[in-house]
Amino acid sequence: MAASTVTNSTITTSAARLDLRVPLAFFAIYVLWGTTFLAIRIAVLELPPLFAAGTRFFLAGVALFTFMCLKGEVRPTAAQWRNLLIIGLLMFVAEYGPLFWAEKYVPSGVASVLEATLPLITLVIEMLILRQQRIRFAAVVSTLLGFCGVGVLLLPSGPQHLALLPCLAILVGAITWALGSVLSRSMDLPKSRPLTAGAAMMLGGGILLALSAAIGELHPLPHVSMRAGLALLYLIVFGSLLGFTAFVWLLARMPATRVASHAYVNPIVAVALGYFLGGEAITMRMLAGTAIVLTSVFLILRPAKSSA
Repeated sequence: MAASTVTNSTITTSAARLDLRVPLAFFAIYVLWGTTFLAIRIAVLELPPLFAAGTRFFLAGVALFTFMCLKGEVRPTAAQWRNLLIIGLLMFVAEYGPLFWAEKYVPSGVASVLEATLPLITLVIEMLILRQQRIRFAAVVSTLLGFCGVGVLLLPSGPQHLALLPCLAILVGAITWALGSVLSRSMDLPKSRPLTAGAAMMLGGGILLALSAAIGELHPLPHVSMRAGLALLYLIVFGSLLGFTAFVWLLARMPATRVASHAYVNPIVAVALGYFLGGEAITMRMLAGTAIVLTSVFLILRPAKSSA
C-alpha cells in the first residue's frame, strides 16, 4: 500500500511538472508570437527587411542547432540537409522575407490577421492540391468565410486603405509556409524537432542574409537605433529561440490543431499592442475583417465532435 502511495505521488509530481511546461509553451506561441508583429514593424522602420529577417533567424538557428548538437543529438544526413534546405526556403525565406518587407507599409495588427489565414491555406493545400483530406462542406464554407474576411480588410476605404501589394506579399508568404509545413510531414528530417527547427532557421536565415547582400541592402550601412536593435534582439530571443522551440515542443506532444490555435490568439495580441504601443489606427472595417477571419479559423480548428 505504501509503495502504491509513493508511486502515485511520483506520477502526480511528474504530471504537475509537465503541466507547468505546457501552459508556459502555450504562453510563448500565444503571447510572445503575437508580440513579434510589432517588434518586426519597429525593426524594419530602420533596418533593411531582408537583413533584419536574416539576422533574426540565422543567429537563433545557429544558437539552437549548436545547443542541440552539444546535447548529443545526431546531426542531419546529406539527404536530411537537402530537405532542411527546402524547408528553410519555403518556411523562412519565402515567408518571412515578404512579411518583413510588407510591415514597412502595413500595420502590424493587419499583418497578424493576414498571417492568421495559415490554417485556412493549409487546409486548401491538403484538400485540393495534395488530396490528403477529403473535401468537407463545412471546411469549404469556413475557408470561404475566412477569405471573405481578408477581402473586407483589403477593401478601399478612403485615405486609410491598405497597400495592396504588401498585403498580397504576406498572403503569398503564408502559402509557402503552409506548403512547407505540409511537405515536412512526409520528408526525411532529423528526429529531434528542436534540431530540425534550428537547422531550418539557420539555413533560411543564411539565405536571407545572402539575398540582402546581393541586392545591396547594406550599402550604405544603416544607422541602428537602440529601439530597433532591441526589437531585433527581442525577435531573436523571444520570437525565435523561445517561440519556435515551444512550438516544436508542443507539436511533439499534442494534436497539431490544438497547437495551431495560436492563429486566432496572435492577432488579438498584435492588434492590441499595435493600438496601445504602436499608435496604429483601428477602423470598423479592420475590426469586421478581423472578426470574420478569426471566426473562420476557429471553425476550422475546433475539435470534431466524436460520435460516441
